[in-house]
Amino acid sequence: MNTPRYSRRSTLKWTGLAACAALLTGCSAGEAQQPTTITFFQFKGEAVAYFEGLAREFEEQNPDVRVVVDNVPDPETALRTRLVKEDVPDVMTLNANGTFGELASAGIFADFAGTPVLEDVKPAYVEVVQDLGAAAPGEVNGVPFAANASGVLYNEELFAEHGVAVPQTWDELIAAARTFQDAGVTPFQGMLADAWTGQVPLAPIVPQTTPEDFWEERFAGETTFQEGWPEAAEKVSTLFEYTQPDPVATGYEDGTAAFARGEAAMVVLGSYALPQIRSFEPDFPINTFALPATNDPAATTVVSGVDVVITAAADTEHPEEVQRFIDFLMQPEVVQAYAEEQVAIPTLEGMTNNDPALSGIQPYIEQERLVGFFDHQFIPAVPLGALLQQYLIDGDQDAFLRQLDESWDKVAARRTWGLGAVESR
Repeated sequence: MNTPRYSRRSTLKWTGLAACAALLTGCSAGEAQQPTTITFFQFKGEAVAYFEGLAREFEEQNPDVRVVVDNVPDPETALRTRLVKEDVPDVMTLNANGTFGELASAGIFADFAGTPVLEDVKPAYVEVVQDLGAAAPGEVNGVPFAANASGVLYNEELFAEHGVAVPQTWDELIAAARTFQDAGVTPFQGMLADAWTGQVPLAPIVPQTTPEDFWEERFAGETTFQEGWPEAAEKVSTLFEYTQPDPVATGYEDGTAAFARGEAAMVVLGSYALPQIRSFEPDFPINTFALPATNDPAATTVVSGVDVVITAAADTEHPEEVQRFIDFLMQPEVVQAYAEEQVAIPTLEGMTNNDPALSGIQPYIEQERLVGFFDHQFIPAVPLGALLQQYLIDGDQDAFLRQLDESWDKVAARRTWGLGAVESR
């Protein structure tokens, strides 16, 4: 049976400790064995209580292990700081994004390829993790725990009141926006004070309007954003013509609160926003549909990524305890309970989330009409959010795409993350 691959140093250290305990000689004879302490780095701010509870439950079932949970407000910065100090947490929950791929490619995380913990995980989500980056060909440096889906969240009461059907094509989407605008209802809630929100509508538009091999070609230097993204850039700009006046004055929290108050018919966000919206209005009549970026309904897909990936330090000093904890976290009942609490998509085969707000995109999930988040191919050194925010303010498409190409080319030669790193091996 395969087990996750940790560094030889840590494996030998664990072997030595196990042998020592087995011999019952000077190691701990006559003394009560102290619990082994492992660190659990947890990035998900809205799930602090959930994971804290899991850690305590695991300790009750495993009294020989103590789990120290480290919840931090700025997880990527905090993790990079720990890495500089060579203090890699034993177990981590992270967002499966470009930073994860960059760190995975650097060999920081254990390899779970071919291990039992991945047997019941949907292959599409394992592939998402691999495509972000890996320490070596064939490695899987994280275990998908929870996924999300990004589309259009809409107010069912406003749609019914104004006789608007769920759009199936791009033209129908714009026609719906005009209907609401003509009725004095804000079609889309804009939240550009937080630059990342501009990337959300771009995420489903890009894969529907660019060739399937765009990213491989972009990493290889065989195409540019100026060549491949004009249609996507134009369409995301069109959507922002139908927001409230001055969307840059509103951020994510204020925008989701305004949407919950019924001040807009739609907001382009992922399932991750549903708990936030319901925190303002628990009975809000909300549903979701896939954003159609073309006039061919068959081409419409739902953007779905691994929102939470579980991984471990490659050089952990406690590989046996770490694996026990990861196996505990990946139990079906744990994955399902998290998905229901956080309105997430469970990553295990045969599991679904029957939350009514996801019913509009559930067929896409069941049919696996899914694509990953394109912006997860970016690392912070390429300031996509800031450049896109500026474009949506000033409308200068040429400057946006040119500057994006320039920023990308400055760092892409390193190929330490994403499909560029994968394809270059």
